[in-house]
Amino acid sequence: MTLISKRNSLPDVARDEPASIALPLQWVGMCGIALPLRLADGTPLPASAEVAVDLPDPQAKGIHMSRLYLLLDAFAARSRLTPAAVHELLRQMRESHADCQSRAALLRLDFALLQQRAALVTPELAGWKSYPVTLTAQLRDTTLALRLQVRIAYSSTCPCSAALSRQALQDAFAADFAQHEAIGRDAALGWLARHASLATPHSQRSEAELSIAITGDAAQFPLLELIDTAEAALGTAVQTAVRRADEQAFALANGANLMYVEDAARRLRQALEARFAACSVRVSHFESLHAHDAVATAVTPGWQELLR
Repeated sequence: MTLISKRNSLPDVARDEPASIALPLQWVGMCGIALPLRLADGTPLPASAEVAVDLPDPQAKGIHMSRLYLLLDAFAARSRLTPAAVHELLRQMRESHADCQSRAALLRLDFALLQQRAALVTPELAGWKSYPVTLTAQLRDTTLALRLQVRIAYSSTCPCSAALSRQALQDAFAADFAQHEAIGRDAALGWLARHASLATPHSQRSEAELSIAITGDAAQFPLLELIDTAEAALGTAVQTAVRRADEQAFALANGANLMYVEDAARRLRQALEARFAACSVRVSHFESLHAHDAVATAVTPGWQELLR
């Protein structure tokens, strides 16, 4: 018996048995699939994939998951990660389940984009940063929807804490020089050298989760452009390799970019809309003062997340 004839003789429950409960399903598929990807420039990276199709036929017992897996595997082997390649994969996934009356297909890819970032001021000093990325793509009938999501770490210094620190420093300066009608430059500089950190504003590592919509005719996914736009808007992206001069420059950047969680969300939405039109922003400040965190969201009117 040949392999093909043996395969044809094996039972196919998903095809031959009806559903015990006649109800359609929105999505059926697999998640957590290990996958090697290549970006548009050929950069390889490991990813985790989720694939699914809808199951509108209430009588269909189930889909054929191996069909989706094989299509995904061929995509990883032959294609680079571009909107056109993702669109074609979704079309093939949907067509592979025409016998189940599927009209929609979904793909989610999770991976980390590793990028080298230069130090703030020290020449030829750089380190690596990892940016978690999620690409969600959905094809329903003739409508393709692509969403690109990136998480970015940054530092945030509380404006209220900064103002209170300045007030405490001012009060201490006034108290120590209360008996002086005039204060010499050297005396003022010496006092500041000893007491300027009497009270310091609280800062915390923070995270922005950014989503933008990508058109199907785009040549590639603008990963670096999205990251660069967001980090420029914030002004305080976390650093990798630093020397003392870079650490001081980072402190100056934090002082020049005091921000509540509300400020960060508004900055990011404004910057992303100016470059990418529509976006969704969620920022989290992992508080160093409180035992809880501060969060804020900002969304372009009409924005809709992709259903999964």
